[in-house]
Amino acid sequence: MLTSNINYIMSGYRRGIFPMAESKSSKEIFWIKPEERGIIPIGKLHISRSLKKFIKAKTFHSTVNRCFAEVVERCADRKKSWINSELFDLYIELHKAGYAVSVEIWQNEDLIGGLFGITVGSCFCGESMFSTTTNGSKLALIVTMARLNYNKFRLFDTQFPTNHLKSMGGKTISQANYEDLLSKLIYDKRTLLSLPKNYSWSELIQLNNHIL
Repeated sequence: MLTSNINYIMSGYRRGIFPMAESKSSKEIFWIKPEERGIIPIGKLHISRSLKKFIKAKTFHSTVNRCFAEVVERCADRKKSWINSELFDLYIELHKAGYAVSVEIWQNEDLIGGLFGITVGSCFCGESMFSTTTNGSKLALIVTMARLNYNKFRLFDTQFPTNHLKSMGGKTISQANYEDLLSKLIYDKRTLLSLPKNYSWSELIQLNNHIL
């Protein structure tokens, strides 16, 4: 079982491993070191024409860290989840320490999508995302990538490669390659919190398809 010591947990992230539980009901937490890692190159998120039309046709807005605990709860609220109560408490502590960040997507006052992750230097380790309506998690990805690009992050780690992320520009690299990239980034100082409040969705989309 992993200790809840923040420095110990962050040292694992800096070495390229991350914690998971076997299931939501499990009491154990263990380190994961995949053979392959999923990443999305900064400024290269693919946004389909249909998704762009969807954004233009509706009214959404985004926030950061407005309801971190709720985002984690929503991510864990599924039949098969690796986020158990011990991990939930751990993420809350990482959030209080400034390492864990959430992105929320709202339609009026309804939370319809979001994601959370861990900042490790200029690498953002995406942990999980959720959606309660069409494209909610995709909008969260768009906002996250825009913030990463604007704030000059250098790596967006999605942990495991998936077909869904591949369709949006995700790439697969070896764990060794990931560790090499990460080692050059861990001492950078970055934050997702900086972004002009008046940025439109078209400007956010531009940050997804442009390398600063």
